Amino acid sequence: QVQLVESGGGLVQAGGSLRLSCAASESIFTINSMGWYRQVPGNQREFVARITRSGRIDYAGSVKGRFTVSRDNAKNTMYLEMNSLKPDDTGVYYCNSDVLWLGATWHALGSWGQGTQVTVSS
Repeated sequence: QVQLVESGGGLVQAGGSLRLSCAASESIFTINSMGWYRQVPGNQREFVARITRSGRIDYAGSVKGRFTVSRDNAKNTMYLEMNSLKPDDTGVYYCNSDVLWLGATWHALGSWGQGTQVTVSS
């Protein structure tokens, strides 16, 4: 399975921006649907965004208009540009190599990275 490594997290004030990266160990050209999740202690990981090979993009309602997901197949990397950050965006952000809409919810079926911490102070 492809291995993923997230980076780019940090501490930022509310209203600030961060750009997360998810680097893959092999070509992502054939990976159909990659995505981002986040998790806070005590809660399940929640869907944030996903992007398909054809460029279809979906976002969670809470981040729509503030976050932008993209992928660079030549660099085997997916990105998450986060603007207008809020304290509620605090958490560990993970990328996954196979994110699908099944039934009535999102499912992450592929490899996980180790996560990168994002902390937004008020």
